[in-house]
Amino acid sequence: MDSLTQIVLGAAVGEAVLGKKIGNKAMLYGAIAGTIPDLDTFASHFTDTVTALQIHRGFTHSIIFSLLFAPVFGKIVSLYDKSVSWKSWSWLFFFGLITHPMLDAFTTWGTQFFWPSANRLAFKTIFVIDPLYTIPFIVCLILAMRLPKTNRKRSFYNKLGISISSAYLLLSVILKFITYQKFTQALQTQNIAYTNIITKPTAFNTILWTANVDTPTAYLIGHYSFFDTQPIHFASYPKNHELLTPIKEDKSIQKLIKISEGWYSITKKENQLYFNDLRFGLLSLSPEATNFAFSYRISQANKEIQVTEVKKDRENAKNLLSSLLKRIRGN
Repeated sequence: MDSLTQIVLGAAVGEAVLGKKIGNKAMLYGAIAGTIPDLDTFASHFTDTVTALQIHRGFTHSIIFSLLFAPVFGKIVSLYDKSVSWKSWSWLFFFGLITHPMLDAFTTWGTQFFWPSANRLAFKTIFVIDPLYTIPFIVCLILAMRLPKTNRKRSFYNKLGISISSAYLLLSVILKFITYQKFTQALQTQNIAYTNIITKPTAFNTILWTANVDTPTAYLIGHYSFFDTQPIHFASYPKNHELLTPIKEDKSIQKLIKISEGWYSITKKENQLYFNDLRFGLLSLSPEATNFAFSYRISQANKEIQVTEVKKDRENAKNLLSSLLKRIRGN
């Protein structure tokens, strides 16, 4: 999830653990704990694009990290803040750290929650930024922090925020199940043979969902809104995996394939290869769209393969938001 949401979640968890004892300081340190796992993004400044992708949401988003470092951070804080014991600080940091990857597990990217296992836990039920999850949480947290630590309403508001956000996550799981049925029924009705399918919500909402469908030679991408009245349309994107044959054994290419979990297509433009991660869809809802949200340029210099992420166009993002608002209302 986005940094703001993780800060809010961490603050709420901190309040739940130590709010009655130390007041708003519990929210502050909870927010810090909720931010720490995402410090792995700094890896992009010290390593190549593919390795940075591999590191993100890895070790720092695991149970092991939370168990190992919660006592460390707790000890550091206890050296200068004696308001509660080292053990109490450690519990605050543990719950602040562990709830971060637990929430991230509901997104498409997922987390290596059971690191060192390379498998990612990804339920794919919520987009990384969802106002319906975050805004009610923020409101409840603000209401809580304005009250004295001994006020019973403070705990009530904090628990209310946690309850609403948790209920929304549960709802997203139910909505995923319903939309999965809609997509598979549409595939059956249209006599489309497929080997695999993944479904996930589109940006900023859980009303409009998208499906990636694996067929022998192409991937199909379809959208379904709960307000739809027309059949689901599936756009086709050739895999073109054979274009990678000469360089497929390269370590960077193998890492990309693993990171994408096999959901990738290859496009060739002006004699340049592009690796498109299909899990995150496109920056357009048009059936003819080719601008993938995550695309990587593959180049070769001195017999060495180099991979660089294609920068996103802000104009595409604006157009996507506009088309999303329109498509959510139904087809």
